Amino acid sequence: MKSYQIVLLKGDGIGPEIVTQAVKVLNRAADRFGFTVSYDEALLGGCAIDATEVPLPPETIEKCKAADSTLLGAVGGPKWDTVPGNLRPEAGLLGIRGALGLFANLRPARIFEQLREASPLKAEIIGDDLDIMVVRELTGGIYFGERGRKTVNGFEAAYDTEMYSVPEIERIARVAFRMAQKRGGRLCSVDKANVLESSRLWRATVERIGKEEYPDIELSNLYVDNCAMQLVRNPKQFDVIVTSNIFGDILSDEASMISGSIGMLASASLSEGKSGLYEPIHGSAPDIAGTGKANPLATILSAAMMLRYSLDEPQAAQAIEDAVSEVLKTARTPDIYMEGMRQVTCEEMGDLVCGLL
Repeated sequence: MKSYQIVLLKGDGIGPEIVTQAVKVLNRAADRFGFTVSYDEALLGGCAIDATEVPLPPETIEKCKAADSTLLGAVGGPKWDTVPGNLRPEAGLLGIRGALGLFANLRPARIFEQLREASPLKAEIIGDDLDIMVVRELTGGIYFGERGRKTVNGFEAAYDTEMYSVPEIERIARVAFRMAQKRGGRLCSVDKANVLESSRLWRATVERIGKEEYPDIELSNLYVDNCAMQLVRNPKQFDVIVTSNIFGDILSDEASMISGSIGMLASASLSEGKSGLYEPIHGSAPDIAGTGKANPLATILSAAMMLRYSLDEPQAAQAIEDAVSEVLKTARTPDIYMEGMRQVTCEEMGDLVCGLL
């Protein structure tokens, strides 16, 4: 029987309660599909600051490196807003991505049929369904480039540097091309090559990789501003999108809102190997922590992504996704509640998904 070791980074706010529900679903899936999961916990974010004075303790990195994969809840909150930037909870996220070499972020933007009415887009724009995968480079670009402050003409100025090397672009491009091979065979690379030199290198490198290694994939290019417009004008034209760290940060959030609820959206951050970090894209929502109002489905779907991409358990992953789709026909947490549905708590939603497994 296969056995997997998972590190839980429950984090802050609603993090502990949504991770608890995802673990419950993982355990049920393990029972059904014949594998075992063991867990270890570690600190990241505000809870780590409170306990150790840093957002990413060395022990957390060691545990995550030794595990098969990592499941994260959410980090941050107003409590730590006055902490210096390099010690904020969010700095722990950047740190763990770098420490684990998590260079590829997969952000699916999918509309469940039962939630089509919640999308801000018109039904005729969405069509029968919508399923986009945004592949974002995660450990390079402006978020990790040289930065600082200096005096220019007697005034304070600040700078952040956007830089990518050919190997960095090649590896994220290959992830995106392989993803397109498993989906609809179409990849759109997004840049700002009309202005930025880093984007010109990005476009040239992606085009070369496509021509030399993935001639079966239909590759297109869009400037980031046009892509942002097209996502709301005609999102069905997209299958897989690949882009840089900062553009991916923005576009994946835009794409996620097409689905109608940020509480439904999962993500995966992958390294060169199979290890990864899986997390919902929403925040820690400290205002509803402990009230039972949190929606655990994004975390549960993140656990499904873990089963698919890191643990090689695709049947279990599909079963969880099918269970989530089925439960949405009758039950909703407050953030996605509609008249005529049964309103449930965070824990009840986890129980319902387990029951359908």
